Amino acid sequence: MSSTDIKRSVLLLLSVGFFAGVVIAAVDNFAFEGEVSPIVIVGMLFAATASFGAIWSWRGGLATVAAWACVPLAHVAKHVLGLPDTLQPNTYTSILLLAIFTFVVAAIGTGGGVLLRKLTTASTEVNS
Repeated sequence: MSSTDIKRSVLLLLSVGFFAGVVIAAVDNFAFEGEVSPIVIVGMLFAATASFGAIWSWRGGLATVAAWACVPLAHVAKHVLGLPDTLQPNTYTSILLLAIFTFVVAAIGTGGGVLLRKLTTASTEVNS
């Protein structure tokens, strides 16, 4: 793989991850006037990061980090700007706890996707 291909690959992974993260953060903050169940956000983050792991294996970690970062950063931005937030109490401590929790969810999602990829490609190689 040439250096240009690597740069394109990294840009693609970060772009896809950022897009997914923005969609998840938008649903978290704007859908139904901010009243969406946290389990929906957790499910969306898990599904997106598991997809990244299944599609790109461990390279999907770049997309995972980009998607994950959008969720807590949206709350930081709202806190700094003094905007109303769905996260209560809206403190830096609660945002940090949210960041830790969502990071764990994203890591488990990516790991699960990688495992699924390995299991499906291993079964394909055995059957060939």
